[in-house]
Amino acid sequence: MTLDALAKEIAAAARKEAKALTDAAKAEAKETLSEAKEEAQAMRDQAMQKAERDCAQNRTETVASARQFNQKRMLIARREELDATRESVCEQVGSARLKGRADLLKSLVKEAKGEADADMVLRPAAIDRSALQKIGSNFDIGADVSGIGGFVLESADGSIVLDYRFDGRLDEAWVAALPAVNTVLFGDG
Repeated sequence: MTLDALAKEIAAAARKEAKALTDAAKAEAKETLSEAKEEAQAMRDQAMQKAERDCAQNRTETVASARQFNQKRMLIARREELDATRESVCEQVGSARLKGRADLLKSLVKEAKGEADADMVLRPAAIDRSALQKIGSNFDIGADVSGIGGFVLESADGSIVLDYRFDGRLDEAWVAALPAVNTVLFGDG
């Protein structure tokens, strides 16, 4: 064999071996690329699922938070309306022009005569002082007490106080009427 033929045979063998190595490298690169794409897709799918879960949770929490905020605002608005209504009732009951005020005071004095000792001092709310003096009772009239109307009876030593002020009666009536007030104002009880 000649040197040229031997060189050609070696070159052909080298090309064949280089082609085999190149083909093997291409196949390995193709397989590595395919694995990398699958892994990237799996990571992308996992990230999407996590993002969707987080989004759903955020949506749920946002809706719940908004509902809670709205409920709180509604409760505050209801409370303000109830307070305004109660204040309006207090103003009406505390008005000197309250229809039937004199009859109410007479009724309270009559009730007080049945429950109190004769030596007790009648201490009127300032608004009702003159009316209570006109009603005339067996009680001595003392210093004024605070309140929207009515009076208290106090023992001489101050150890016993019977409250006939409109304030306490109004508080009791308000609590009893609150379900009906809620129904009228808000349609529920």
